[in-house]
Amino acid sequence: MSLNGKTLFITGASRGIGKAIALRAAKDGANVAVAAKTAEPHPKLEGTIFSAAEEIEAAGGKALPIVLDVRDDEAVKAAIDKTAEHFGGLDILVNNASAIQLTPLQQTDMKKFDLMHQINTRGTLACSKHAIPHLTKSENPHILMLSPPLDMQEKWFAPFVPYAIAKYGMSQVVLGLSGELRSKGIAVNALWPRTTIATAAIKNIIGGDKMMQTSRTPDILANAAYEIFTTPSKELSGQFLIDDTFLASRGVTDFDQYRVDPTQSLTPDFFVPDDSKAPASMKPVSS
Repeated sequence: MSLNGKTLFITGASRGIGKAIALRAAKDGANVAVAAKTAEPHPKLEGTIFSAAEEIEAAGGKALPIVLDVRDDEAVKAAIDKTAEHFGGLDILVNNASAIQLTPLQQTDMKKFDLMHQINTRGTLACSKHAIPHLTKSENPHILMLSPPLDMQEKWFAPFVPYAIAKYGMSQVVLGLSGELRSKGIAVNALWPRTTIATAAIKNIIGGDKMMQTSRTPDILANAAYEIFTTPSKELSGQFLIDDTFLASRGVTDFDQYRVDPTQSLTPDFFVPDDSKAPASMKPVSS
């Protein structure tokens, strides 16, 4: 199965994981709506919706850059409707846009929680709601959340409960929507990385340049997402997938290709269940 001619609506696609997923789809000749807030260059964040669109076109796809704040319901509906009209339909929704602040409740301004909740959980609900009418007309419709398995342990909440609530909210949407939409043949799944991923969030918020070196590239998530989208929707839904485990189930054996720096041990991401075993070593592979 190929994504040639398929249409994807990806939130937060101007950089990082969202853009990587877009570029992988573009290699097949897919159509991609680049829905994100960054229209003008940012001093700390590389890429805009327009530069991402140029890369998608160069990779072999067709792009539609759209300035979008997923907190705005009317704007979300208009953007998704515009995408379906422009490309003649919609096949895949990727809820990737996310806000993050890793602080305990006492150090978290409630306005910051509101932002995380509105972008992560509520934005996922809004985008899914307005995409569903279009997805029902697709031959192989998928909704994908970049969110963690529902592993409800104290250790995942205690360090940063406001963020954990907002992020797990996305996964609760997976749990509910997969059941709600099963009869319509629309797949709803979650995808999460085993390790930290070299993105702007890691560099600027969580771990700086050092953690960037102990991370995997966004390509691992892009390839895993591609495997999901090229699977018949009725055969894969309601799943909480870890990137390397899922790729291993599809025959991938070389995970060193995704390391930023092979001489460094990989840093585990949070929210990965204790019983999820890595299919490849996370220790350094060379010195």
